[in-house]
Amino acid sequence: MKTKLSVNVNKVALLRNARDGDVPSVVDAARWALEAGAFGVTVHPRPDERHIRKADVPAIAGLLRDRGNTEDNFRGGGEFNIEGNPLDTSGGAGDEGHLMPILRAVRPTQATLVPDAPGQNTSDHGFNLRDDAVVAELKPIVEELHEVGCRVSLFVDPDPETAKRATDAGADRVELYTESYAKAFGTVHEAQVFDRFAATAEAARSVGLGINAGHDLNLDNLGAFLAIPGILEVSIGHALVADALKMGMPAAVRAYLDVIEKA
Repeated sequence: MKTKLSVNVNKVALLRNARDGDVPSVVDAARWALEAGAFGVTVHPRPDERHIRKADVPAIAGLLRDRGNTEDNFRGGGEFNIEGNPLDTSGGAGDEGHLMPILRAVRPTQATLVPDAPGQNTSDHGFNLRDDAVVAELKPIVEELHEVGCRVSLFVDPDPETAKRATDAGADRVELYTESYAKAFGTVHEAQVFDRFAATAEAARSVGLGINAGHDLNLDNLGAFLAIPGILEVSIGHALVADALKMGMPAAVRAYLDVIEKA
């Protein structure tokens, strides 16, 4: 199965939020990405709404449904992947936090659970699934998301034993947090770090988990990373949006798809 590209439009929203109004439009950006061949759209709504806002989520869901999806399934005209921390109860969102009500209402194809702290600049670590308490806390959340029709992926560091334990929480996939690979790319440490990710992916596959990847993947390092077998999906936002400033969104998406095709 060829790796699929999900385009994260958070950085489009960050630029939009610098002014009043809806320019640039995150819905338009998502549409352009899909029309250029991206398989899906990713958003990561945070409680402070510093980029994607809560109101953006149903708007993008509406775009995907207009492209041939049903109320219960975003697979027809592009998958919808919503990231976030279901354990974060900051931002006055109440005991259940801000993320779970969004996921229940929208029912995206995939929920990618990430252990972000409040106010964190960007995702910078995966769940510590070696900790039984973390697994126990995530398990009922994963079960509820399955009940509303979401595939569930857990954000993990490159550690084989951690990846395996995602099955104990009931997850369907893991997303490999690839910043350390991106930092090592082109250095004397690249092969060692790559091997760690390859071992983690193999461990995940050995227990029946699907494998996604994301964070700081770009046109330079993506092709080499996809030498790891079985990567089902890459979620790319920051680098792709930066490339789109020069190329335009459709051309940038096609450039990433070309790298995936060659890999």
